[in-house]
Amino acid sequence: MVNTAVNLCGVGLDNPILAASGTFGYGYEFAELYDINCLGSFSFKGTTSQARTGNPQPRIAERPQGMLNAVGLQNPGVEAVISQELPKLAQVFHKPVMANVSGFSIDEYAETCRLLDAQPQVGWLEVNISCPNVHGGGMSFGADPALAAQVVKAVKAVTTKPVIMKLSPNVTDIAAIAKACEDAGADGVSLINTLLGMRIDLKSRKPLLANTTGGLSGPAVFPVALRMVYAVYEAVSIPIVGVGGISSAEDVLEMLLAGATAVEIGAANLVNPYACRDIIAALPEAMEKYGIQNLSDIIGGAH
Repeated sequence: MVNTAVNLCGVGLDNPILAASGTFGYGYEFAELYDINCLGSFSFKGTTSQARTGNPQPRIAERPQGMLNAVGLQNPGVEAVISQELPKLAQVFHKPVMANVSGFSIDEYAETCRLLDAQPQVGWLEVNISCPNVHGGGMSFGADPALAAQVVKAVKAVTTKPVIMKLSPNVTDIAAIAKACEDAGADGVSLINTLLGMRIDLKSRKPLLANTTGGLSGPAVFPVALRMVYAVYEAVSIPIVGVGGISSAEDVLEMLLAGATAVEIGAANLVNPYACRDIIAALPEAMEKYGIQNLSDIIGGAH
């Protein structure tokens, strides 16, 4: 019998499969389709201090092997998440959940994290300093090691739970950003967020997305994400959550060999709402095929 359990920043997971923020809502929609407690956990929809309606339409564009999104962090705000979303989530998911947090200032990051840290359902804080689809926040913090470190220090000063910094691939040296986060006290990093891209509408001859650019996700970005996880593993000693284009149990194994402790599955959920469940079910057979008894034994095994 193979063992799929891993430990993420001191919190045990039955398996390393997490649903990524932005594609799994607050869980209860998917709970109507299957028992989401089969997941290791999931990262709920990106939360900001105040409610956001997001970017104007159109904000989704499809491509073979991927999609562009410029949703723009649409969410009801942290107070509504705590008072309305988390109680509904507690009825269908009985494990620690990852809270994904975005902000437009260091103080906003800290305050939103402080409020979510106090919620018993929250096991980790995933601090998004990498969103390419909002102006004046998010990615501006993730592109500068010094600013990234400031966010880490501010959040760690007001929280007690593990802080995992979500990093952008749209930088020159993602390993340097990860090291700055580790040095500032981050408990882990997750990578990658989406790659910046665009489409042009041939009829109007203008950008297809109202935001002009959007974030590319899906299977096309997997090799990029894998390479970045591999590079960051060489630079830091804190756990890594691998994200980007994962769509099979074999992809999960590759990510762990590159250095990830756990993985997040995003765009695949929009193509097949059972994707996470199916990958979890396929994982033991894939482990047996490649002679893997304990998943935790292969973390970083490709180095």
